[in-house]
Amino acid sequence: MIRTLLLFLTLTFSLPVQAETRVPLSQAEVSVGFAPLVRQAAPAVVNIYARRVVAAQPTPFMNDPFFKDFFRGFGNPQPRVQNSLGSGVILSEDGIVVSNFHVVGMATDIRVVLADRREYKARVLLGDEEADVAILQLEEADDLPFLTLRDSDHVEVGELAMAIGNPFGIGQTVTSGIVSGLARSGAATGQARGYFIQTDAAVNPGNSGGALIDVNANLIGINTSILSRSGGSNGIGFAIPANLVAEFVHQARLGAERFERPWAGMSGQQVNSDLAESLGLSVPDGIVITELHEASPFAQAGLGVGDVITHVDDQPVNSPAEMLFRMTVAGIGQDARITWMHDAEERQSVVAMSQAPDEPAAKERKLSEATVLPDLTVALANPAVIARFGLPLNTEGVIVTDPGPLGARVGLQTGDVIRSINRDEIESSVDVEDALTRPGRSVQLDLMRRGQRLSLRFRL
Repeated sequence: MIRTLLLFLTLTFSLPVQAETRVPLSQAEVSVGFAPLVRQAAPAVVNIYARRVVAAQPTPFMNDPFFKDFFRGFGNPQPRVQNSLGSGVILSEDGIVVSNFHVVGMATDIRVVLADRREYKARVLLGDEEADVAILQLEEADDLPFLTLRDSDHVEVGELAMAIGNPFGIGQTVTSGIVSGLARSGAATGQARGYFIQTDAAVNPGNSGGALIDVNANLIGINTSILSRSGGSNGIGFAIPANLVAEFVHQARLGAERFERPWAGMSGQQVNSDLAESLGLSVPDGIVITELHEASPFAQAGLGVGDVITHVDDQPVNSPAEMLFRMTVAGIGQDARITWMHDAEERQSVVAMSQAPDEPAAKERKLSEATVLPDLTVALANPAVIARFGLPLNTEGVIVTDPGPLGARVGLQTGDVIRSINRDEIESSVDVEDALTRPGRSVQLDLMRRGQRLSLRFRL
């Protein structure tokens, strides 16, 4: 009897050590279910109502010499109001809230409603369309319930998870499941790209920005999208890991105007079985460097084309998206420990996580009203400009950073590289202004766009 009691006490006091991943151990725990977790976490999950004014597009026939009379009575198109509905999570008692960019991005009016029906106006502190993350600040808020961010690097496949949000606008709803996958990259929809936690907890439209929590009511991710052919949940949802959210909050509190990622200055591809064999690797792990800018911090640390990066801060990387994620959560201004293979020999280096250098000077220039394309803005290619527009590392020349209204009308796009104007080679932003100031009846622009050559011709 004493041995049985001692064994029971030993098990009882050992349970908290395994609390992060344990499952219900008794009928009593099963009958209680997730109710205690919901009571703890639900007050920190909010509903978000966002509104923005969208300029109406005029009909293309308004200025047509034949059809314009048919549209004369319709007047000028009026702006329309676009509403969006989503969820968010309070991360601090002073009203820092995380949600998805596609919920609140470009919104002119944001209203946040708590589970207890309190309402607050909110403003966006920092947003990023690529990561689909937005950090909000509630106005005149204090002493609010909030969730604690968990280190998402320690999340494991098979852990119990709950999704809390506002699906279909019907009100706060809780669904449960497990973490069904990690390191999902390129799987999200829309503009979101990166590294995601996958769950089979039912996630539906309106859950965007809601919480994915563990059995300790800690936040492990922000629900962002689903994989579905019907528009409803098929048991595959994706969440932005908590560690990336933590970096967003850090930069937002520092007053950053846009989210900054460390610059790798390289291109790479996932190592498959064929590549592993040719590189002399025993298993197909990591990413092989296929291109490296001379100013890259990895080049300065001794890495070169053909080397294979396997870990960042002891975390495995198996895709470019996962590599960028690991660098991002390490944080700008920090050092990251890189494990890499050279000639099948493992090495380690410390690489500084920094922004792309703005050298040589970009000399960004906005064209004057005297040119045929006023407000066209161009700059010389350098690492900072290349990173800003996602251009190939070997890009050289003059880059369109803003086409301006007339430039966009003739077909110019952000990121275009201007090679020549009227067959005159372009080497600087001054050359662009000079070429577009000369009188003439027509203009020919020779460009590079996403690796393809093209020409734009228009008459004045």
